[in-house]
Amino acid sequence: MSDKATKIPTVAYIIGAGLSLSTIGLLISTIILATQDDSSAAPAPAGADVGLKIEKPMEATNPCEGKKLPIDNFECLKDGVVQALGQAGTDVSVGYTGNLNMTETPPITTPYWQAGICPVNVHWHLGAEHRSQGEYDETFADYGPGGHDDHDHRSLAADARLGLRCGHYNENDAKFTTEYDWKHCVDMKVGETYEVHWPHSLAGDCGTVNQFQTPFYDGVFCNAERLDLTNLNQQIGVQAQVFTIVNDEGYYFPNLMNGMIVDSALGMGTEITKYTGSTTGTSRDNDICSGYAPITWQVDRKCHMVSASTFDKMCADMKMQRDDMSDDLYAHGSREVVADHLAANNHVNRKKALRD
Repeated sequence: MSDKATKIPTVAYIIGAGLSLSTIGLLISTIILATQDDSSAAPAPAGADVGLKIEKPMEATNPCEGKKLPIDNFECLKDGVVQALGQAGTDVSVGYTGNLNMTETPPITTPYWQAGICPVNVHWHLGAEHRSQGEYDETFADYGPGGHDDHDHRSLAADARLGLRCGHYNENDAKFTTEYDWKHCVDMKVGETYEVHWPHSLAGDCGTVNQFQTPFYDGVFCNAERLDLTNLNQQIGVQAQVFTIVNDEGYYFPNLMNGMIVDSALGMGTEITKYTGSTTGTSRDNDICSGYAPITWQVDRKCHMVSASTFDKMCADMKMQRDDMSDDLYAHGSREVVADHLAANNHVNRKKALRD
């Protein structure tokens, strides 16, 4: 189905249209030059390959600012023909696969660090954007706190679309209903379900004080010259993990900011579905698609409980980054689960994850 797509000005089209290498090179150069900072912008920090060493004063220019590639959303179908490459988030249940032919753009199946890509952002969505049968699906719609009152005026989450929920919530158990005194995260609720995303990129300013960026696109495309737009599925990826927040310190994890929690003893990060999709968010649905594709997704099929203090610690860590991450301190709205005709047919959802 995907090879019938009409020509559209998106990354998806550039990759899928079969253009010559010279033409692709020209397009890449044009996009990169169009989105570069002006010639007065500061270069990447010296010694960037030797870890988190600050070589410039904190007020120095952020080399990743404004590096997002300007790619518009577009209609998913035209005259009944799919115009997009595979979208996200999909059903990630064991055995599911979409109907859109994406076999030529397979996902990264190893841990991202082995692929040489680093996390460039962390953010989360209200409810789950993916679906996992029996873990976070439509049967748990009422498993969470009711209403969205008392929203902080700084938050956009008051109007955020609620995605799918997990089945952990128990209104008779105090850890799901005792509110937490949030110090850093904005407009969060104990007992609610959230899907956390960690975008990773080969073009991130990895190992420097500029590694984490908001918006995440700035981090993903910070050093866009490193990217091959014909191979984005192997150079850009997102980790996704779904949580129900509890007020119980027995579920505290100190480092949620830097990536998915992987603990085989707790069954966390061990059952992963991998596929190629797109960026998500409520500006896209099953009528309007994202052109930021194809990128790898690695999604934990299980829903886990974490303490509110785990999230608040993550928000505190986000505030400590050189770039201003305040626009990611609240939950973003969830895209509706992707329809079969827009979901890739390359899901790798073995019962157990590939080991490191």
